[in-house]
Amino acid sequence: MDKENYKVLMIDDDEMIASATSEYFNMFGVKTAYVTTYDEALDFLNTHDVSLLLLDINLGDKSGFDLCKKVRENFDPPIFFISARTSDDDVLIALNIGGDDYIKKPYTLSVLLAKVKAAAARYDRTRENVGAVRSVSQTDDGLVKLIGDIYLNTNIRKIISGGKEITLKALEYKLLYYLYANRGKVVSKDDLLRDVWEDEYINEGTIAVHIRHLREKIEADPKEPRLIKTVWGTGYMMEETVS
Repeated sequence: MDKENYKVLMIDDDEMIASATSEYFNMFGVKTAYVTTYDEALDFLNTHDVSLLLLDINLGDKSGFDLCKKVRENFDPPIFFISARTSDDDVLIALNIGGDDYIKKPYTLSVLLAKVKAAAARYDRTRENVGAVRSVSQTDDGLVKLIGDIYLNTNIRKIISGGKEITLKALEYKLLYYLYANRGKVVSKDDLLRDVWEDEYINEGTIAVHIRHLREKIEADPKEPRLIKTVWGTGYMMEETVS
């Protein structure tokens, strides 16, 4: 049975804030639910399809940081941390463990809604377009060889390395798949902005960060990449044949 779709899941142990924010979002046509505990969040994600998470750091006796890491094992929607904690350390932790943004309380509902709608729309477009490229030769089980014993499994959208699965975010998968579909060719930064990000205003630093993350998951030595090469001043190229 297909999962019910929600644009947003808010996870906050302050039920008054969670309820008010959800009600506001729903009033403007952004289908939103809320839960107040770590376990309720995981149960919801296992039974519903969600485009974006709003996640508080403090969740009673558990941490939003721990929940973020757990979510990232199996799910890839954007995660916006929302918290009254304002230290730079908290912000850095949140972004380094898989968060996509950090919103400090108190927040303005209209501004938060605008940010959420834009991020959720980008995520939904990415999911829709990920399956659009079909020019890759693959086995019946969806495996395409990348380098050595590292494969991309297009059925589950994960990297398989030494028999272990490595999770990719939706945008990482789309970027990797695009480079593979165009292997042996130089892909310009403009190409990536147009076809992968679909947003010409994303800066080049964002592309570089995602390329670095892919190299860390694929290359034996990310600082000396053999598969995803940088073509200085132009863009990137995935080598056509690498043993």
